[in-house]
Amino acid sequence: MEWVTREHPKTDRIACPWLIRKFIDPGAQIVFVARDEVLPYAARTGAISFDAPGARYTHRDGLCSFEVLVEEHGLGTDPAVALMARVVHGADVSEDLDATPESAGLLAIADGFSYLDLDDQRQLEIELPVYDALYAWAVRRTR
Repeated sequence: MEWVTREHPKTDRIACPWLIRKFIDPGAQIVFVARDEVLPYAARTGAISFDAPGARYTHRDGLCSFEVLVEEHGLGTDPAVALMARVVHGADVSEDLDATPESAGLLAIADGFSYLDLDDQRQLEIELPVYDALYAWAVRRTR
């Protein structure tokens, strides 16, 4: 299935594809388009939209898109995923940067990747292992 979001990914737009491929849709194809093209692209192709204004999965009720996906897919019962969601929230929602001690570090990593001026797909490819490592850390912390 195709999943579509805004171009120039940062924290939530890398964390969400990691979560989608790891727990929701292992064969997911992630498509990055201009902000104003997310909803038209989804309507035209049937792709699932995320982390964009009006998207199926986006910020709402104080949650970041990653948290919305966790909630709607019932993934919060995994304590490691729940811990990751708090870390990602803090890194993605600027007024909640102190949500966890790790959030500022994740934000710094995400900012660093965005400064590399890579193609969006390449950035996704090389940044996803950060979330594998974050999940491994969260598993150790919660078990």
